[in-house]
Amino acid sequence: MSSTFLLIAFIVYALALLGFVIAVTGKKSVQEADPEGFAKRWGFIGFILTVIGFLCHVMFFFTRWAEGGHIPTSNMYEFMTFLGMMIVLAFIVVYLIYRTPALGVFAMPVSIIIIAYASVFPREVQPLIPALQSYWLKIHVTTAALGEAFFAVGFAAGLMYLLQNVNFGGTSKADRREQRGVEFTIFTLLMIISFVVAIFGFNAAGYKATFVSDVKMTDTNNVEQVVKQNVEYVLPPIVKPHQSEQLGMKPFLGMTEPLFEAPSWMEGANAGRKFNTVIWSVLLGALLYALIRLVIRKPLGRAFQPAMRGIDSEDVDEIGYRAIAIGYPIFTLGALIFAMIWAHEAWGRFWGWDPKEVWALIVWLFYAVYLHLRLSRGWQGKKSAWLSVIGFLVVMFTLVGVNLVIAGLHSYAGT
Repeated sequence: MSSTFLLIAFIVYALALLGFVIAVTGKKSVQEADPEGFAKRWGFIGFILTVIGFLCHVMFFFTRWAEGGHIPTSNMYEFMTFLGMMIVLAFIVVYLIYRTPALGVFAMPVSIIIIAYASVFPREVQPLIPALQSYWLKIHVTTAALGEAFFAVGFAAGLMYLLQNVNFGGTSKADRREQRGVEFTIFTLLMIISFVVAIFGFNAAGYKATFVSDVKMTDTNNVEQVVKQNVEYVLPPIVKPHQSEQLGMKPFLGMTEPLFEAPSWMEGANAGRKFNTVIWSVLLGALLYALIRLVIRKPLGRAFQPAMRGIDSEDVDEIGYRAIAIGYPIFTLGALIFAMIWAHEAWGRFWGWDPKEVWALIVWLFYAVYLHLRLSRGWQGKKSAWLSVIGFLVVMFTLVGVNLVIAGLHSYAGT
């Protein structure tokens, strides 16, 4: 039942996005005596659909909680679906304040992409590992995700501002640098989309490759031993685990064995698979970006720019700042203060320089700098927009990249 609610929410979110797109672009193509009224009507339709989707998402959350017996934020699938729900909640809050339909055109896709990304992970309800059996799981994860959700809305507003104000026809060095920055941001989103599509495609085709690798493990007596562990690939293995043996692999485009072996510093049975995932994500993202560029024959940022006409840049700038100003104290509580208290209870120390802890601190410091420059130095407009976009890319690396590339005490989130 919980999976059905999530599917309904995903579909309704997509319909809501369509409503917001019509509100922003339809008034330019449909002959209307009252274009502003047209935008308001479709914006209201998009908002109502967003609320309906959010309620279905909440039902998914609580029915899965009832089924599993614990709050569903304990693995990557559960956390990313929860983050998608929090992004929609943050968008609803900001929309009720500013009533800007265009924000939905950029905020809703972020939530949709994150929910789609979550679906590539195992969906089975799993028992909590000992480290997660604490009431701090509810407090720490929910507040950290809500703070990140407001950062996502700030990212959407920042990207909107840049699409409005970057001079895509300019030839100066500064103009070209800004154009490349916007294109890289869009490429990053396309990279996640293409990765999700590839996972679904290869899963549907039943593709699988299996390797066996030696893994160093420490037993309860703190004695290190080497054990054999199987590693299964869903994506064709361009890179195999370090010092592993191939057990089976379905041919793909004539490839019957991996092209490379993961370097020696990528220890662990899953390190090679994660590296393989990163390579596929970059390759497929580049392919999708190139195909879209080939079809529209212009930079993607320039293609989006006409949709931004008629939107007040100062309002967009203010939305981005307000969203981050709301999210920052929530993130501070959830990702740092509550996390350190829980870490002391679980591991006997407040701070241990675990990769996820370090990157959470980097995110916190980045947004602290953003607010300082905004309030004390008057960084508004493009400078503020660039910081909000870069900041959320750092957030996404903390959530996705650290799980794919770096192992640590929080690696259970990627299982």
